[in-house]
Amino acid sequence: MSATSMSEPTATPPGLAGTTGPGVRTIRLGGSGIATMRSHHCFACGDLNVQGLRLPLHLDHGMCWTETTLDPRFAGWEGVAHGGILCAILDEVMAWALIAEDCWGMTARMSVDFRRPVEVGRQIRAEGRFLDRRRRLLRTEGRILDRTSGELLATAQGTYLDAPPGRKDELKRQYEYRVLTG
Repeated sequence: MSATSMSEPTATPPGLAGTTGPGVRTIRLGGSGIATMRSHHCFACGDLNVQGLRLPLHLDHGMCWTETTLDPRFAGWEGVAHGGILCAILDEVMAWALIAEDCWGMTARMSVDFRRPVEVGRQIRAEGRFLDRRRRLLRTEGRILDRTSGELLATAQGTYLDAPPGRKDELKRQYEYRVLTG
């Protein structure tokens, strides 16, 4: 699958490529497109939030995915990931699936079905997909899978309110989001 990725900045663990310098993340947009974004403090994808998830994101035509292993500090019950953490991951991949379509939205509604407990230390993959638009409402779906077996662990449906053009431009300026090629 041709995927695009948002890499971690130089201040994060070694082995992650794609940064253009401290404080800047490179985002690969499909075949040859590249964009950059200022580092930020988002709990889910922000590379400056040392207490956050710091998810590495990959984008491709209306979808987003990430792979991670949750640390024990994200547990609810002993040894099991907190449901709120799983919701944050699902919200993030669904929201970034919108950005892959140049839509910047805020979560309006989200429902999650937890199918199996997700143990901390388990390798997982989360996927979000843009479904459709009805005026300013954007619908998405997401899921979390066991990265090794493919077992379905959680599913979600999300509705996002599309940012009006002026607000979208403001967010792009605030986060210094720039498409350089493509």
